[in-house]
Amino acid sequence: MTPRTALQLQSLVRPTGELVVSLAEVAVPEPGPNEVLVRIEASPLNPSDLGLLFGAADLTQLRATGTAGQPQVTAPVPENGMRAMAARIGEAMPVGNEGAGTVVAAGSSASAQALMGRTVAILGGGMYAQYRCVPVDQCLPLPEGASAADGASAFVNPLTALGMTETMRREGHTALVHTAAASNLGQMLNRICQKDGIALVNIVRRPEQVALLKDMGAEHVCDASTPDFMASLTDALTATGATIAFDAIGGGRVAGQILTCMEAAINRKAKNYSRYGSDVHKQVYVYGSLDMRPTEFVRNFGMTWSMGGWLLTPFLQKIGPVAAQALRQRVAAELTTTFKSHYAREISLSEALDPDVIAEYGRRATGAKFLINPSRG
Repeated sequence: MTPRTALQLQSLVRPTGELVVSLAEVAVPEPGPNEVLVRIEASPLNPSDLGLLFGAADLTQLRATGTAGQPQVTAPVPENGMRAMAARIGEAMPVGNEGAGTVVAAGSSASAQALMGRTVAILGGGMYAQYRCVPVDQCLPLPEGASAADGASAFVNPLTALGMTETMRREGHTALVHTAAASNLGQMLNRICQKDGIALVNIVRRPEQVALLKDMGAEHVCDASTPDFMASLTDALTATGATIAFDAIGGGRVAGQILTCMEAAINRKAKNYSRYGSDVHKQVYVYGSLDMRPTEFVRNFGMTWSMGGWLLTPFLQKIGPVAAQALRQRVAAELTTTFKSHYAREISLSEALDPDVIAEYGRRATGAKFLINPSRG
């Protein structure tokens, strides 16, 4: 029996300069003709979700302000953060880009009825909730035997990783570079590149992450914490010919260092000198903000280069529905192999509001992705 109301995690920025994250009781909707109602059983805490969940709030001053029955956390938002989030002030926002669960009610259309009782992965926001009503075309039926946890991350990381290799091909590059490469997404990208025969240069920040990726079969892994990082990166770029990079870090010097090393690698094989640098186009796309500092670079890589932003949704819109569906079909076919995700811990909705738990998943540490199970507890 489907309840009339259920819990949903919501993030609110008050005009007084406070962020409040709480569990709200919301109505459970009846699905329309071409919709299904999904009982959410798994939803990952992606970095993009944390950005909406906590915004620009100062989490060092986070405090529990609710009760055991109605947990809630509050944190102050600095003045510059309030300006950045002006468009969402006063609006309680549901959070969670993707998730998976069981279809418990379906609309009258044949396509909706065909999903009744199936385990599906879904995309569309508001997934940190016990129930979510979505159109049929936002559902990805999972293979026989796949669990909700298997399908919870079927969209953001897999399609982002595939989007990187697809962007590489469409823009005329033959190999690529990836930072924060020991992450769930980075490991997935390694499996894709190994399967598809694409040369990949991995940039990590700790020796144990080098070992992790090497054990997975990665050939080129550069540790940004070592004194010889620039030299080893230039060697890897020379070997692979990579001229496009996807940077999850954003702030600091890494994006500029990649461009510098790309130019150095190209010049190792150059036959002619030009004071304007090589004529090979070098591209860095920033797609994350693990480091919130300004992006710094020294323009010692010639004049043929670009640095810009890259996001999954605009990319999928750009390639069109047919190409996007082909990517989704590949994810479904390789869900428990190429696109398998790993989680450090599964938590309930109420545990997601525990300040100690927030401190853990808020670090965004490599290999420490959390999974919310709204049906738990």
